[in-house]
Amino acid sequence: MGGYWVYMLRCSDGSYYIGVTSDLDGRVAEHNDGVHHNAYTYTRRPVKLVYSSDFTEIHQAISWEKQIKRWSRKKKEALIRSDYDALPELAARRTSFK
Repeated sequence: MGGYWVYMLRCSDGSYYIGVTSDLDGRVAEHNDGVHHNAYTYTRRPVKLVYSSDFTEIHQAISWEKQIKRWSRKKKEALIRSDYDALPELAARRTSFK
């Protein structure tokens, strides 16, 4: 595919960071190099790329990024494991608590 990437990083404190880029390798390197001093990941380095998905259209990538940012930690971890069968169950659990 190509063009744009949605990516998820595991930070040194165990938290996750999700972003969009057109240069996946370069962006992960920027996070680890601490290029942006105000970035969420700056004080949480090193970071590790744990998930990525590519898109041809930027609006599709941004939409996917926004969606997974709202997910629970367990649902994000199922995505990282490529456990797609668990995603609907985890989504149902979340909505049943409302």
